[in-house]
Formats: sequence, C-alpha cells, structure tokens
Amino acid sequence: MKEGQIIELIRARDELGAQAFLTYYAPMLRYIVSPILTDGQDREECVSEISMLVWEKIGCFDPARGSWRAWLTAIARNAALGRARKGRGEAQELTPDIPSGEPTPEQALLLSERRRALLDALGHMQRRDVDLFYRKYYYMQPTAQIASELGMTERAVEGRLYRLKKRLREELGGVRHE
Repeated sequence: MKEGQIIELIRARDELGAQAFLTYYAPMLRYIVSPILTDGQDREECVSEISMLVWEKIGCFDPARGSWRAWLTAIARNAALGRARKGRGEAQELTPDIPSGEPTPEQALLLSERRRALLDALGHMQRRDVDLFYRKYYYMQPTAQIASELGMTERAVEGRLYRLKKRLREELGGVRHE
C-alpha cells in the first residue's frame, strides 16, 4: 500500500488505514523513539500512542508544510520526549501557584529567531553534516549507533560533531544559548 492511500484511509477513518499505518511505519517509529526511551515496554506504548495521535490529528497534516515522514518524525520525537519527561517526573500539573512553563511572547520571539538562525546556518553546511547534527541533537541517537550506521568510528563521529558545533558557534556569533 502506498503512502497516499494510507493517509486517505486514515482521513476516512477506515480501520485498514490504522492497520496499514502500523505495518508500514511502526519500524520507523521504533527507530526514532529508541534512543529516547530505553525501556522496551515504554517504546511499544509510545508507538501505540503515536498511532493514536496520528489517527486523531490527521487533519493537521498539510503536505504543503512538509512531507508525511517529517510530520510523523516530529510527532514520534515529541511523544517520546514527553513520555521520557513524564517517566523522570518532570511533568507536573499546573496549579495557580505554579507559573506556566510556556514562554512569554518575548521569549517565543527570541526562540523563533534562534531557530531561524540555526536553520539558516545549517543551510550553509554539507548535507552529511546536517544529517549528523539531526541524528545527534534532534533524534538523540547515541554516538555508537551513529558510528555503526554510518560506517565510522565513534571517535570520527565525535570529531565531526566537535567541528560542526565549532562552525555553528562561529556562524551564529559565538554565543552559547542554553
């Protein structure tokens, strides 16, 4: 079954779409969440949660904004990070005494500008360096996994990451943003 067919089946709320989704995309989802969630049961529960999110949020998928796989990747990564935070006890219910963790409008603007500057800087780099950056800092893959999958030594991966961070720091004005 093709990607477009699966999307249309899910949009039509056809159970075949949910089955096809898991058949074709569960391995990719597991690959994305594995570096973030080390417990096998957590990973499987997260994949189930992701499939439910896709089912519920399919109306939010807009091919004009990005590819199906990019949309799934973002959902998977965010779901895994949320589950990991919850597992560490970082998620807590907001009460009137606890200020919201949401950024202020000024903070949101600064974050947006930083994100745009980073994407612009990455746009000036070689594709292999951008891929390495995303593997390490977006997908949170361990260095050993990256090295194994790219046919490199861990030391070579660490060296490239060091040089990549140095170039990014220079291009972004040498300021570290924590």
